[in-house]
Amino acid sequence: MAGYDKQIQRANVPIPETVSKEIIQEAAHGSVVLNNARKVPLSTKTMKQPVLATLPEAYWLAGDTSLKETTSVEWENVVMTAEELAVLVPVPNALIDDTSIPIWSEIKPLLVEAIGSKVDAAAIWGDDKPTSWPTAIVEAATAAGNKVEAGADLTVGVAALGQALAEDGFAPNGFLTRPGFNWKLIGLRGDDGHPIYTPNLVPGQPSALYGIKLDEVLNGAWKTTDPATHLIGLDWKKFAVGIRQDITFDLFDQMVISDAAGKVVFNAAQQDSKVMRVVFRVGFQIANPLTRVNPTKANRYPAAVLTDAA
Repeated sequence: MAGYDKQIQRANVPIPETVSKEIIQEAAHGSVVLNNARKVPLSTKTMKQPVLATLPEAYWLAGDTSLKETTSVEWENVVMTAEELAVLVPVPNALIDDTSIPIWSEIKPLLVEAIGSKVDAAAIWGDDKPTSWPTAIVEAATAAGNKVEAGADLTVGVAALGQALAEDGFAPNGFLTRPGFNWKLIGLRGDDGHPIYTPNLVPGQPSALYGIKLDEVLNGAWKTTDPATHLIGLDWKKFAVGIRQDITFDLFDQMVISDAAGKVVFNAAQQDSKVMRVVFRVGFQIANPLTRVNPTKANRYPAAVLTDAA
């Protein structure tokens, strides 16, 4: 059949599966959220997870023949949706042809940084957050009243974070902090004179604040706010991520990259380059189950933030 729209297309150059798996693993370590939140299987785009909404009650009996009352337990579904995160990486042909340069070793750190930073920024601050993801951690914790203003004694503020979580029925098992704030913690001492912060002196071992793991967010995702947010305490068991194992890589030598206005900003063929397209699908969700300590959902949240005074 005659036609004018047929063309010979270059087959996509596949990236080895081992490289794909390495990038997924490294991306998890490059993101504090992917590294610490609870992992759940995500075999489809959406997944429903039941969360306790009402607690059972027990009742005293007035006498030997008193009627026993009934109670109920209810759950509500929390939906996690895998959203697409993508990035284009232009690679000059000279780099590809130069066998002395390990191309994957050069590109992988860039992909890890891009993926980890975007996931953390969306989950913690709400920056470019997919609409299906829940309210960001800092915003939700503040709305629930779990915001502590740092005073002259930082030890008091840090302890107040743990208290805020305990008063909601949660136990902190992790802290997140801005780059450099750990140096403010080094000199802090508890009432008994012991340091409350233990810096990481052994490679591969995390730092600890009051014996709880402390992660410094170094991938560029920590946001400057007013008042400044210095520290976040979390119950990581209530935060969940689901990674779809269908991360894809494609390499194109005829791609044209345009901006939002349609203006061409890069032409692979004209600029003797190839463009690697990476697509990553990940879901994020927060469980805020009913607790005996605080049955009111509006002022209950499994995270608390330490900020400067307003």
